[in-house]
Amino acid sequence: MKDKTSQITEGVLIPPLFAVLSIWLIYWIEVRFGLNFNDLGVNPRTFGGLKGVLFSPFVHSSIEHLYNNTIPLAVLTLFLFLFYRKVAFKILLIGVLGSGFLTWCIGRPSFHIGASGLIYVLASFIFFKGIFTRHYRLVALSLIVVFIYGSMIWYIFPVKDGISWEGHLSGFIVGLVLAIFLKVEMPVDKKYEWEKEGFEADDDPFLKHFDEHGNFIENPDMSNSGDEDFQVNYHFRSNKDKGTSS
Repeated sequence: MKDKTSQITEGVLIPPLFAVLSIWLIYWIEVRFGLNFNDLGVNPRTFGGLKGVLFSPFVHSSIEHLYNNTIPLAVLTLFLFLFYRKVAFKILLIGVLGSGFLTWCIGRPSFHIGASGLIYVLASFIFFKGIFTRHYRLVALSLIVVFIYGSMIWYIFPVKDGISWEGHLSGFIVGLVLAIFLKVEMPVDKKYEWEKEGFEADDDPFLKHFDEHGNFIENPDMSNSGDEDFQVNYHFRSNKDKGTSS
């Protein structure tokens, strides 16, 4: 059976596309109709602010805020569905609810909006899960995430005004917890015929050209025929018999 792990299909491309289109659509509605959805963000430790646990990832304060979240959201969601397809929706759901609720618990009294909390969930999960599994493909993916988005780690601390570091920290923690406790299916490595159990070299047309010592056999069928009368004749001429050619 052909392994479909780590293959780009419609099921891998549609979720990142939907995520990006949804946040842009919400922002377009705000601009087009003069609305402000900031009150749909997480408002910590208030009953009404709990609705932001679900809705805050779709709301952004400016076009710059939206743009800064678009590419990381698309790339990390693509990575998630490409390498962790069977648990991807579970990670998204738990990531949104978990990071939102934790932000509600620890955040400053303000409306916390934007998809950055979810982005930190994805970056944290993909990095730590790859390291924990020790599978070479997933470790390589972890290194790619660090190379591209490693600088995001600074924003889980209060280093800049106007940024919800509490949302970033919440996403980072939730991603780490998911990486520790959520079991995933390891990628299936393709096995070549010569790697399979019970494989005999005589079954492979190419390997038949090599003997047990690794020497090349030009005609393996003839060498294995057992014909004792088989001879190889060599013809040569002395230097004085050689002519010249032009």
